[in-house]
Amino acid sequence: MNILDKIVIDKRKEVNLRKSLIPIRQLEQSVLFERQTYSLAQNLRVSKSGIIAEHKRRSPSKSVINQDLNVQDVARGYENAAVCGMSVLTDVKYFGGAIDDLLIARASCNLPLLRKEFIIDEYQILEAKAYGADVILLIAAILTKAEIKQFSEFAKRLNLDVLLEVHNEEELHKSIMSSLDMLGVNNRNLKTFEVSLETSKLLSDQIPNDFVKVSESGISSVDAIKELQPYGYQGFLIGENFMKTDNPGESAKKFINQLTK
Repeated sequence: MNILDKIVIDKRKEVNLRKSLIPIRQLEQSVLFERQTYSLAQNLRVSKSGIIAEHKRRSPSKSVINQDLNVQDVARGYENAAVCGMSVLTDVKYFGGAIDDLLIARASCNLPLLRKEFIIDEYQILEAKAYGADVILLIAAILTKAEIKQFSEFAKRLNLDVLLEVHNEEELHKSIMSSLDMLGVNNRNLKTFEVSLETSKLLSDQIPNDFVKVSESGISSVDAIKELQPYGYQGFLIGENFMKTDNPGESAKKFINQLTK
């Protein structure tokens, strides 16, 4: 059993527990449920940098990244750095995140917010909307084609952008559908945790141009982005690179200045 299988088993238990604590009606009555969402896909299309900066305390591959920062400062710093959007990890057990991190980020900035989560149930999409997210992540490796269709169409009805993440050709082919806004290629092999930008390069020409192409994982230098831009990538998800510093916002700002000068 790989790490992804373990996460999904734990996630099912967690979602069932959350459902029993907070009914759907309560989520739909949240103040944030009615707010006008921001489009990350739109931002990426017109941006010179394409940076989606992440708030991430730890991960299964790196253990602790940074436990000392508060979400509010990170969100404000990222907004000040003019990133295109902010990714907020809400998984508790494996990434040290919390759904309340989304609320705090929403109160602290006007960036499009991506709920970075292992989504296996429509309930989590309603949660994302109720807690102030603008975008959800769907991971092809843990979903069937029917589930990708169901969840992405449901998200679109809630005016949320959808970023679908793939790791290989097989996942990409089962995933291409009109209810997605962005296709993300994860350069990290989730079975071995090895990272290679070649994954993004190999899959780039198989992603139709209707979708914004996003490259994820293993992007820690301006050179890496410049290497991927000719392949049509307009979005770059960066987590650990900024979070392992004392001031992620400042790090993001320097990075973007260097990238766009």
